[in-house]
Amino acid sequence: MTTSSGFTPLDPEHPTTDEIPFIYPAHWEADVVLRDGATANLRPVLPTDRAALEKMYAGQSERTIYLRFFTHKPKLSDKELTRFTTVDHNNRVAFVMMLGEEMIGIGRYDRTNDPAEAEVAFMISDAHQGRGIGSILLEHLAAAAHERGIDRFSAEVLPQNRKMLNVFTDAGYEITREFEDGLVMVHFNIDPTDRSRGVMEAREHRAEAKSIAELLAPQVLAVVGSADNWERTGHKVLKTLVKGGFKGKIYGVNEAAHPAGDIPVLESITQVPEHVDLAIIAVPIKDVPAVVEACGQAGARGVLIYTTGYADDGVRGRARQKALVKLARSHGMRVIGPASFGLLNNNPAVQLDATISSQDPGPGSLGLFSQSSAIGAVLSNSAVRRNIGVSSLISAGNRADVSGNDIMQYWEDDDATGVCALYLESIGNPRKFSRIARRLSRAKPVVLAKNAVTGQQLPPGHSGRTAITPPSALDSMFKQAGVIRAETIERALDVTQILVSQPLPAGRRLAILSNASALGQIVADRAEELRIEVTLTETMLRLTDEAEDGLEILEAVATSALESAEVDAVIGVFITGESIDPQDVARVLHRAGQQSGKPILASFPGALSDQSTLRGIWSETDHSQEQESEGEGGACLQEGLACFESPGESILALGAVMDYVEWRDKETGALAVPEGISPKAAAADIATHLQAEAGAGSSGPVTLDDLAVTRLLGHYGISVLPEYRFDTPEQAIAAAAQAGGYPVVLKTTDSFLRHRIDLGGVRLGIESDEDLVSEIAQMHRTLEPYGHFDLALQKQVPAGQTAVLKAVEDPLIGPVVSFGMAGDATALLDDWAHRIPPLTERDVYKMVRSPKAASKLFDPENRHTARTDLLEDLCARVALLKDNHPEIAHLELNPILLSPDTMTVVGASIQLAQSAQRTDSVRRAMSS
Repeated sequence: MTTSSGFTPLDPEHPTTDEIPFIYPAHWEADVVLRDGATANLRPVLPTDRAALEKMYAGQSERTIYLRFFTHKPKLSDKELTRFTTVDHNNRVAFVMMLGEEMIGIGRYDRTNDPAEAEVAFMISDAHQGRGIGSILLEHLAAAAHERGIDRFSAEVLPQNRKMLNVFTDAGYEITREFEDGLVMVHFNIDPTDRSRGVMEAREHRAEAKSIAELLAPQVLAVVGSADNWERTGHKVLKTLVKGGFKGKIYGVNEAAHPAGDIPVLESITQVPEHVDLAIIAVPIKDVPAVVEACGQAGARGVLIYTTGYADDGVRGRARQKALVKLARSHGMRVIGPASFGLLNNNPAVQLDATISSQDPGPGSLGLFSQSSAIGAVLSNSAVRRNIGVSSLISAGNRADVSGNDIMQYWEDDDATGVCALYLESIGNPRKFSRIARRLSRAKPVVLAKNAVTGQQLPPGHSGRTAITPPSALDSMFKQAGVIRAETIERALDVTQILVSQPLPAGRRLAILSNASALGQIVADRAEELRIEVTLTETMLRLTDEAEDGLEILEAVATSALESAEVDAVIGVFITGESIDPQDVARVLHRAGQQSGKPILASFPGALSDQSTLRGIWSETDHSQEQESEGEGGACLQEGLACFESPGESILALGAVMDYVEWRDKETGALAVPEGISPKAAAADIATHLQAEAGAGSSGPVTLDDLAVTRLLGHYGISVLPEYRFDTPEQAIAAAAQAGGYPVVLKTTDSFLRHRIDLGGVRLGIESDEDLVSEIAQMHRTLEPYGHFDLALQKQVPAGQTAVLKAVEDPLIGPVVSFGMAGDATALLDDWAHRIPPLTERDVYKMVRSPKAASKLFDPENRHTARTDLLEDLCARVALLKDNHPEIAHLELNPILLSPDTMTVVGASIQLAQSAQRTDSVRRAMSS
């Protein structure tokens, strides 16, 4: 039976699923990172949680119980246990925070007599206070409440319960307080605000950064290997750690306790006498679950798993991987791997070398992350070959848990990292990636090497969602975020070797120095394609001359070029042979650039010898030595000259760096927020349409009629030109008068033909009743081969350029807004600009200028200028509409007519659908 106090099952100790009134909302489950970097599982409460709740309550202090219940209660009654653990997941919702089988917190809301308000309450385990549990529970309760139509929370709190009052205040909501009968009555609207989102993101950042910092800088490390193969597994790793000079304590573990020199070796990790920060697992796949379980029992904070055979082993392997992550997180542990290449932290205070490579990069300012073990090895070896110093290297392998997003959170706070480079095969949470990368890029360059399907699907072992938008949409997202994209690993390292060794250029002006005019011309031609202005060219320099010292002249010319106010960067391209050592040229160029504060690069094409100086960072000193000048993020620039074999690669890499500087200098971060919008009214309309469709028994998309489209768009200040449908010529004449008189436009209502003048689906410039009647008859005859179609008319607006604006809800990326000019060329040539909301003012500005055909809006002779200011405002409104309402599955404004004085949305269509949980929402959750 259901009572006012809640649902009571027949057997409170063993309630059945059928006795729970509402379906269990599995999509509310989430793994989360706590304030101290550990993980926990958050999920809706179950009736079977009675024992766990009772155990947590028994461990609470009298003060905690008094603050929660306003009285002392030695234990919870059976009725209270039932009420707290059996809810309907609608009017009464509760979340529990679990660490394995231990409940460490519970938060709940109960809807009040006002259906839009709910009362919220929490109880956090005394043993786990200060870990940010209350804040996370509040975020998830607020998100669930929004789904259930609740707008406000209230709470009754004792004045002395400052911790709970701070949970509400610090969440970023606008709090109102009233003092009544000795209690503080708290009320607040739970609609996300800029401040509440900022608070959530800041907490998420601190927690995830700390989580990774503990893995990269462990105080106590245990290496778990197999006794049967100890020398090739665990002992080999131990030798690498010792050789690398690890500053912490090391323990070896194998079931036979086989020795490893002076390092203590135990039979089980549970025997380690100290708290283990990181466990490195190198055992056969059949033994991994037991080892992870033992690590959890030993209190390890994270595990690094070399073992393969998980997501890379088909369906069976994916299931094993999912179970492995669930097991680790249940103990509060992070997972690097499986199939990881390892970790490297060159911080002198840590010196952690836990890779499976025989040689690793030395210290430097480059942070490296690879989702692939093989590519991790390639990146490491390439960095060594190019003499690029590294601050940290993380190989996530299958990326079952620790991801590029986590690492970027860490790099943002890491003073040793000045440049960030990632190789990604997939992006499980693109919107979160964009948000973090955009923030990080403002301080430190972010370079991304990707394969052809990066971001189009989730990594193996994760829930099966794929993107429906073209790859160019994700590329646009990277550009929005200021990410330097590279099509290959080698090109990514070309860019990074400039970033770690050279100052950033102030602009796009280039000087070219060479001893071969043809080579100089190659660079100049490529520079023009990259929008780089060549302001100085010296391509007749002679490096060898009997009469004078060519190198001395080169140094003078290079110094002069760098001192010029018209030069932001210098590239030297030189053919060297038996008579000239390329190292001598590199030495001269490096010396010229040291005091200039400007970047200088060198390229030595056609060399016969395989000298390392021809590709990478050339330096006369060890690359771990640094210049006194600081690079991005406070990290020092690496001593040396960035050298290339190919002149084309050098200018491409420099162009990418210049693009980044241009983005950073113009990126304001100010969101485009138009006025005159009503999100709540729009949400109410959307809910009404979806409920009506569900009531009719339909589960498919809902196509709105013209009136509903106009009403919904109107909530965001978007007007659509009225369209008048008719059946007879007499009705058409009346409709023309209703539209405001002639001239009018006649069109078919068919979704395809209504945009095709060439196929007879549109007739323009109709000036009279007689012309209208004639054109109606003519259109019916013209369209007869295609079928019979209804007709409509609209007022003809001033002529101009026509554009299209679309917005979709992508299953993986979330909201995507696309802009292009109307016409076949746009579709055939894929001439679209894509953006991922939320959009900044700069995003909108660039969006309407990105398609090649958009140049028609900016005619240099000013013959057909268009109101691009109105177009930008429209783009901002559509982006905000799509961002706020994921239920909008597809929106299209087509055509948009732009004249020198006006902008008119001539046609619009909208489809609605029940939306899935976005990958970056107002609640913190780890990828599943």
